Parts: sequence; C-alpha cells; structure tokens
Amino acid sequence: MNILSRLQEILAENRAAIENTFKDGNLNVLEQIAGEMVRVLENRGTIFLCGNGGSAADAQHIAAEFIGRFKHERRSLPAIALTTDTSILTALANDYSYDVVFARQIEGLGKAGDLLIAISTSGNSTNVIEAVKAAKELGVKTAAFTGETGGKLAGMTDYIFKARSKNTSHVQETHITALHAVSEIVEEIFTAHALKS
Repeated sequence: MNILSRLQEILAENRAAIENTFKDGNLNVLEQIAGEMVRVLENRGTIFLCGNGGSAADAQHIAAEFIGRFKHERRSLPAIALTTDTSILTALANDYSYDVVFARQIEGLGKAGDLLIAISTSGNSTNVIEAVKAAKELGVKTAAFTGETGGKLAGMTDYIFKARSKNTSHVQETHITALHAVSEIVEEIFTAHALKS
C-alpha cells in the first residue's frame, strides 16, 4: 500500500462529502436548527443530544461547547448529552432494554419548548428513534443528523440534516462540522445579546 496515495484518497472523499453536503437545502436546514436552538435557549429551555458510538462522542462534544464555551466568553447554555450517565444507562439497559436508554431520560427531563438533537449515521438506531418518539409526546422539538437516506428517522423529526455520503466516517465528520457551525452561530448570538444588555 502507498500510504501517501491512500491518505490523499481518504481526504478527497472527505472533501467531496463536505462539498456535497453543505449546499442547497441542507444549509437552510442548518439555519432553521440554529434558529430553533436560539429560541429554545432564549426561553430557558434545554438542548438534549443523543447518539451511539461516534455519534455519542459528538453529543457529548457539543453539549460541552454549550455548557462551557466555543470561542467567546458568555453565560453557560443548558445542554445535556444523554450518553454520559453510566448509572442511568446501565440501569435502563439492564432493567428495561438498551432501546429505551435515551427515551426514558427524555421522559424524565424533557419538557415542551426543549430541543432534542438525535444523531444517527444510519438514521435507524432504535434507541435514538425511541428518544424522538418520547420527545414528540412531550412537545419537545426534534432535529436529526443522519446519513444520506435519513433511514427511519426521515419524516419523524421537525428538522433533518442529511450528510451526503454513504461512508460512516465521512458522515460523522460532516456532522461535527455542521454541529460546530451551529454552535458557533448560537454562541455569537448570545455573546451579542450579552454585550447589549
């Protein structure tokens, strides 16, 4: 194997996924999701995030950006990754099923006016789908970040951002780029609000 050539191929695939994803309707969807995040946070709601594997890491990463800071000093913004409490996750998986580990948390913590960010590269993760169902029952808005087809999540959420790739790693890379972009926009809005007050 020529390592340099393979690296160039992989990075070219990444660039193609990014370029194909961030155009047309997908930018409009990100604009809507960012606007929804601002609305939720202005009304003292909470942003919840969930996903499995790499998507769980993205959920935790983005929750940390809101609770901490991204690029600017500002007040902490309420965000919870439903992937981090091992006592809750293991109790629910043991006592019920892994399918409900996120849904039960939404049921206990969510309220109308909140937002759930559901991340699934396939769009078919059962526990993510169940979380969306629980959110909808409570009046929690929902946004999905998926791969190219949207999977079963397509049509279930208020907003859906589909990465234009069939390659899981490139879908995940596109998701974190999109989530970083909306995080930066939301932070800039709240930083500007703080400067005006």
